[in-house]
Amino acid sequence: MRLRALLDTDALGLRLLGGADELDRTVRGVMTTDLRDPSRYLSGGELVLTGLAWRRSASDTEPFVRLLVSAGVAALAAGEAELGDNDIPDDLVTACAKHRLPLFAVNESVAFATITEHVVRQVSGERAGDLAAVVDRHRRMMTSGPAGGGPDVVLDLLGSDLDLRAWVLSPTGRLIAGSKVAGAALPVDVCAKLAAEHLAAVRTGRRGPHRLALGASTYSLFPIRSSGRSPQGSRDVRETVLSDWLLAVEADAGDWPDERLDLLQGVTQLIAVERDRRDAARTVRRRLAQEVLELVQTGAAPAEIAARLRVAAPVLLPGLGAAPHWQVVVARVEWDGGDIEAGPVAQSLLEEILVDPLTTGPEPSDRIAVAHTGDEAIALVPLPAVSAEHDGSESGLHADLLLAAVRDPLSAGLDDDGRVTLGVSAAVHSAEGLRGALEEARHARRVAAARAGRVCAAGHQELASHVLLLPFVPDDVRRAFTARLLDPLRDYDRRHRAELIPTLEAFLECDGSWTRCATRLHLHVNTLRYRVGRIEQLTSRDLSRLEDKLDFFLALRMS
Repeated sequence: MRLRALLDTDALGLRLLGGADELDRTVRGVMTTDLRDPSRYLSGGELVLTGLAWRRSASDTEPFVRLLVSAGVAALAAGEAELGDNDIPDDLVTACAKHRLPLFAVNESVAFATITEHVVRQVSGERAGDLAAVVDRHRRMMTSGPAGGGPDVVLDLLGSDLDLRAWVLSPTGRLIAGSKVAGAALPVDVCAKLAAEHLAAVRTGRRGPHRLALGASTYSLFPIRSSGRSPQGSRDVRETVLSDWLLAVEADAGDWPDERLDLLQGVTQLIAVERDRRDAARTVRRRLAQEVLELVQTGAAPAEIAARLRVAAPVLLPGLGAAPHWQVVVARVEWDGGDIEAGPVAQSLLEEILVDPLTTGPEPSDRIAVAHTGDEAIALVPLPAVSAEHDGSESGLHADLLLAAVRDPLSAGLDDDGRVTLGVSAAVHSAEGLRGALEEARHARRVAAARAGRVCAAGHQELASHVLLLPFVPDDVRRAFTARLLDPLRDYDRRHRAELIPTLEAFLECDGSWTRCATRLHLHVNTLRYRVGRIEQLTSRDLSRLEDKLDFFLALRMS
């Protein structure tokens, strides 16, 4: 805004004392001070308000004005409230005229807070308009040509022009970008909570922006949808809820004017363009995965598969000197009801889950090649090397770690009608082992699907266990088997509060050791013997027999 506009606003009570030829100066901010040297707090363009408490004598005036001019302030406004019947000192008028610094007198009836509020409101509105123009230009550049720095550029604009700390997050809470003014990255737990709140709000149909208070901060969450799809463009929100990014702004947007909300919506559209570019960059990797998958599933010769892997390796691991090992990850997203094509949803989600945050470069997912077939997504993950650890395990992807950090956000997005299950194969070092790795990952996923919970994973290590058999037992057989063995114990516990089920679990986990089990349950051995005897009496089984122990163990796992 211009100084002239301030003078023309009667409610501000400003009277010009000097500098009439400087009224076209731009005001970029406002500061109230009575310090003798406020220069360290000035950045240029401010309207400085002062009550003149810094002035003890006329000799103080010249140094004060010189400091303001050196800092590049737009003008000085001196309050009359503390002067009584006296006018603004002549030495101040003279010094400001000498240094061509516009000087205003502030009527004693007008509070400095009134002027400050007016200037801040006007300047913020103008800066928002300037930022909107910059965002619009940047959007056009990104739409017609190469990306101009990605989402970080527009987040920096939000930080520098509107003082807004903002971050772009994935649906699983991964930090994708943040403005430099945001300072340190958001803690992982905060990112996860913001993503979970966003997904839960989207699933319940609440309109954005969604707000969440965490500690002393309030965050406003704006969805970032594909630039080619309107908010109503999807038939079912479940088709995109697990893939759309979000913009998190550290501010309460509840009382924002429509102009600022529109600006933030424009920012999300701009970031969506970059999101689409990154998706397009995955096309080559997706095609490689699809070609390898088709060769493996159609029983192609190992030599043909090996040739295709040699093409894929340099794309996924640039600069790699030797042929890598490979792991296969299979994921499935299932929704209750609705005609939803789950394959693309699982593909997008699996790409997100497998992002390696330690990978350098503009796109950290350049190691990931994911195809989808039917409702299943299949990832081909190259590993530069696989080493055996001292405990016999191997390095590489581990099923229990893949979903640990994303379980809470995904559970919120799945609500009560969706599931994500995931299986991970062991690493293989040749094309001959790839078909077995695919089947191994699929078997592991079925094991995960047999477990309770919205988000489950299983790895190849579990396929050597009896647990492998459980997913293939028909549901009605499983229900009948567990009911026959466990229902009598549950009924007894319900009527007598006897805790026979917990006792049975502890007894089996202690391998039938009376002493260890009694210690774990804090019971006398005779009390434990009584409970085990009651279990055997109610079920007509003998817990000293291996067959009966195994039946109880499986019943507990299947329940």
